[in-house]
Amino acid sequence: MTAPPRTVSDVMTHTAVAVGSGASYKEIVELMHQWQVSALPVLAGEGRVIGVVSEADLLHKEEHREDDSTLHGIGVVNAVKAGAVYADELMSSPAVTVRADATISEAARIMARRHVKRLPVVDSHGLLEGVVSRSDLLKVFLRSDEDIAGEIRDSVIRDLPATAAVRVEVEDGVVTLGGLLSDRALVPCLARAVRSVAGVVDIRLDLVDAAVPSR
Repeated sequence: MTAPPRTVSDVMTHTAVAVGSGASYKEIVELMHQWQVSALPVLAGEGRVIGVVSEADLLHKEEHREDDSTLHGIGVVNAVKAGAVYADELMSSPAVTVRADATISEAARIMARRHVKRLPVVDSHGLLEGVVSRSDLLKVFLRSDEDIAGEIRDSVIRDLPATAAVRVEVEDGVVTLGGLLSDRALVPCLARAVRSVAGVVDIRLDLVDAAVPSR
């Protein structure tokens, strides 16, 4: 009864902007400005992701520009980044990455737990395939109500017992399930399946037992 989840591959940017480990500080800043991104994967060899350099990594230099004494007590890693010139000195490593076949929910959890805005998407060998951002993950909520309702009917409701007569209404991404459902044990499974449909904001249940005549 579970609707197929959307994956990172569905929403990611397949043409990713990246830099080599020898890219200069200024080159990195210029690329971020040109492509309007907040972080860049750092690549080695044939395209293996070895780290990520972000705006936060770059800002250490500006933060401590006026007074070198502020470098004391900020930690070895941050002090090194404040004096760094090249990507392999500036980057955070190892890179926090995600696979293209990961679900959007998985990617969102990784971003939240690791406090990052963008994730390089890699294959099984660690080679760069693209980049997925927070805004990419939110694209699922651009689906129309009609599209969401259609998927719920086709992938969830049709698997219910023949005795069920469940109707689906969607407004602003909020799904309301109404009608008859004889087996109340199916309600948690039904709710879970509907929540797994991409673009669902919330779910409301207005179901009655098919064995009890409505009044």
